[in-house]
Amino acid sequence: MDLLRRLTRLPFVLGLWERFPIGPLPTRVHYGIFPYPHYAYGVYWAAVSASRLQIPRISVIEFGVAGGRGLVALEHVSTRIERELGVGIDVVGFDSGAGMPPPVDYRDLAHIWAAGFYKMDPEALRARLTRAQLVLGEVGTTTQQWLRGAVRAPIGFVAFDLDYYSSTKAAFALFEGPEAVHLPRVYCYFDDIVSNALGCINEHVGELLAIREFNESHSKRKICRIEGVRIHRPNWEDWQDRMYAFHDFAHSKYTTLVTERTPRETERPL
Repeated sequence: MDLLRRLTRLPFVLGLWERFPIGPLPTRVHYGIFPYPHYAYGVYWAAVSASRLQIPRISVIEFGVAGGRGLVALEHVSTRIERELGVGIDVVGFDSGAGMPPPVDYRDLAHIWAAGFYKMDPEALRARLTRAQLVLGEVGTTTQQWLRGAVRAPIGFVAFDLDYYSSTKAAFALFEGPEAVHLPRVYCYFDDIVSNALGCINEHVGELLAIREFNESHSKRKICRIEGVRIHRPNWEDWQDRMYAFHDFAHSKYTTLVTERTPRETERPL
């Protein structure tokens, strides 16, 4: 494994491995050998968690589909993880279908994004999908409708790529339902908590503000950055600090043991 870690630090190795994806799936998830390695990380560990909680099926979601590359990647990796772990995975993508709406106010970072950005061709995208459900419309409305629909597999992973504070806050309706709607911990990726030098992202605007306000308004449910992702990865990746988890501390399965005790693990704290 040390040799593999050293090899993957060579500039061309990861790209070559991604082009020819050989080896066990857990190893490829660990080394990020996927077009969207952060999606592979979130879906894989959500499925592992579900398996150890004896939950047979989960939902994984992308908010902000745009051209569809992310949703196609989410569908692709979910198929492989489902086959590997035996946990069923439903894939859902939410988008307005018409590009970004006008910003509500300064909190939506109107100096970075504007109405009409990231338009979609829904029919062209649907032709590329094999299993994912594409939900189109205003996110606050479609999220509520989806939750009120047929019985859903508990949510295990969500990618938030909505850019705006207002849209992200509306999407957090996912985390307001009863515990049956979600796993006790839901892996989350927030795409827009960083920006270039002109963006000046901070906790008073955008996704970070939506996260802070959610945490301030809930005592037993929190959205927290996953600390130490870098420690458990062989290489630094620019998405690592954007991995969060929604915690439902009152969930009846929150305290159920999900780790496996190995001889090595008994020698030091997890």
